[in-house]
Amino acid sequence: MTHPSPHSNSGPEERRTVVVVGAGPAGLTVGNVLRAAGIDCVVLETESRQFIETRPRAGVIEEWVVRGLRQRGLADNLLNRAQLHSECEFRFSGERFRFDYGDLTGHHHYVYPQPLLVTDLVREYADVRGGDIRFGVRDVTLHDLETDRPAVSYADPESGRRHVLRCEFVAGCDGARGVSRDAIPAGRVRIGRQDYGVGWLALLAEAPPSSDCVLFGVHPNGFAGHMARSPEVTRYYLQCPPGDDPENWTHDRVWTELHERLGAAGAPPLNEGRLIEKRVLDMHNYVVEPMMFGRLLLAGDAGHLTAPIAAKGMNLALHDAFLLGDALTAHVVEGDDSGLDGYSHACLRRVWDYQEFSQFLSGIYHGTSSGDPFLAGTTLARMRRLFTSRAAATAFAEQYLGSAAAF
Repeated sequence: MTHPSPHSNSGPEERRTVVVVGAGPAGLTVGNVLRAAGIDCVVLETESRQFIETRPRAGVIEEWVVRGLRQRGLADNLLNRAQLHSECEFRFSGERFRFDYGDLTGHHHYVYPQPLLVTDLVREYADVRGGDIRFGVRDVTLHDLETDRPAVSYADPESGRRHVLRCEFVAGCDGARGVSRDAIPAGRVRIGRQDYGVGWLALLAEAPPSSDCVLFGVHPNGFAGHMARSPEVTRYYLQCPPGDDPENWTHDRVWTELHERLGAAGAPPLNEGRLIEKRVLDMHNYVVEPMMFGRLLLAGDAGHLTAPIAAKGMNLALHDAFLLGDALTAHVVEGDDSGLDGYSHACLRRVWDYQEFSQFLSGIYHGTSSGDPFLAGTTLARMRRLFTSRAAATAFAEQYLGSAAAF
């Protein structure tokens, strides 16, 4: 919903060229691009620095994203510390099928947990480039978005005093639950939604990875996934009913299902450990079109949510941030508005490509547990095709890596 201009009893207005709402990968990348160009901006974040640098999140980064970070001077630690993955393994019908997408395409994934990337981006923005970032702000509100002088106001977490930042543009990078998307009046953008009707129990286990690559278990009991996060911690997923209570999943039940769904002939047993995170994610997507309203430009999950089925969310957020940071820089430094004019269209080409792949993967991951014998049969046919047709395998690998999408 729109809000009127800040009340006259608010504090004196500060002026900035850009206000970035949200200090996730998208917001911090936009901030760093703007700082590198000498553009005055401020990043607002409702959580603490410690919180955003430690919360568990995604860890798979596509090669073209790392290239974009490197070009902007933001990838040094990542390149030194990330693991390189060029294979994954599917397990179904009691067998193991290794999928060498590196051999098919010549490309690979980087595994670098999002908290580490966020830590790098915060340090670069705040400590190295001297950027203005304000943590723990409360009651963030967007104003006057359809004018050429929008504003963002917030309450100081200690004094409660209201601050007003008047700017030229607002970058809404505050995720699916932030205020940016909700600031757009109903009916002014189109929002496409899809609900897969399944949940995933997201788990972090204090246990070494049980494989040198990502594992996908396609099983009649439901999907299971294994993804390394560090030498000591592994991310697991278990398909479950949407809205399920994580407390329904005891330690023993979790490990019994993981062993069952990821079991295959010749596969070593999983390394078990203490579960340090359990939460249920309902698998759904949405896309906002266009990804802008007046002087508000959305990026990342504020503009589109892609279920973690295909591990695309952080990659899309960074794609948006590259385009948005470069477009704002061109506007301010060169007076070139072509990037801003084409921003939403350029973002959405990749967004819809990844949504389609997520939908395709959902059919593979969840088809055998659907209770529909016909769907289960066609799902297994799809799987077998990946390992009998190089053309089918290559097409899948290109989408899996993101190299098939237009950049």
